[in-house]
Amino acid sequence: MITVYKYRFDRRTLYWTFAHLIVFTLMGVGLYYLYEGGYFSAWFTSFIVAAVALMALSIPRKIIVKDDTVEIRCLLDITEIQRADIKAVRPITDLRRMKWMIPLFGACGFFGYYGYFLDLRRFERVRIYASVWRNFVEIEDRYDERIIVSCPDVERLVAELAPAENPADAESE
Repeated sequence: MITVYKYRFDRRTLYWTFAHLIVFTLMGVGLYYLYEGGYFSAWFTSFIVAAVALMALSIPRKIIVKDDTVEIRCLLDITEIQRADIKAVRPITDLRRMKWMIPLFGACGFFGYYGYFLDLRRFERVRIYASVWRNFVEIEDRYDERIIVSCPDVERLVAELAPAENPADAESE
């Protein structure tokens, strides 16, 4: 059985995206008029174009839950988690936990929130794939890697991904 959860952008994300594009454009135009030609303007333009292209190609599109895997699909990237490797799945109901996340290598508002973030509470690296800054689900695998996704139907995703209790594991504890 395959279940698909599609990402949807909210107004806040679209406003942040528009603000980023305006700032990038104003910086490029300002640089063009203040510093004509030369190495710096070419470097800046190349850097901004590459950063915007990289960020645009990493925009999360959907979560696909299959019988044996969970796929988080971006425009150009697929993150795949084996369902047997999932140790815990829990909703993040308290958004104050998320205020401690700062981007290391990723986007914060440009068509969503995705990439590698640093959790300042635990000093751990976390991957986030979110189109809105709410409705979070934390997936932890057996290698202690944490992935946080946003999903419009949190309860359904948590119930679908929750690892089944193995009776042999419960008896050994």
